Amino acid sequence: MERLLEWTVKDYLNETINQAKKSTCLRAKCGATIVNERYGVIGRGFNSPPRNLESQRRCLIDKNEYDKKVTDKTCCVHAEQRAIFDAFGAYGMHAFKENSTLFFIRVDNEGNPIPAGKPYCTICSKSALDVGISNWVLQHESGLYLYTSEEYNDLSFNFRNN
Repeated sequence: MERLLEWTVKDYLNETINQAKKSTCLRAKCGATIVNERYGVIGRGFNSPPRNLESQRRCLIDKNEYDKKVTDKTCCVHAEQRAIFDAFGAYGMHAFKENSTLFFIRVDNEGNPIPAGKPYCTICSKSALDVGISNWVLQHESGLYLYTSEEYNDLSFNFRNN
């Protein structure tokens, strides 16, 4: 088990990049790592179709083809969701009760990190807030940014693509 004090922010970002490199999504390659103050790294995830099933791949479908009732128009299970599932499986709900941070990163097709956009995924922001994740770390063009989960959720609901 990794210990928080043995790792640095750079280590967490590298682990998150490694997770993103595992992505099989044809639109965007994303990774997530959840770090807990007590346990260190507790969850890891990358985006890909559910259970990595090719029959469930929807990466190249035009989102406008979906009915307005389909609220999640993304094509894959999100990296953040997988990291939450991974942490639940390994540690249960109590792992989130202490200070925990979700690191999220995108990579290009060569595996190089690219800046994340503004917070906009309400599915992940609500999930993280609900389980008790305290903070999010995103890499923006100007550097790393730390959000509280409440701030991240509010920004996601207020997102405007302009």
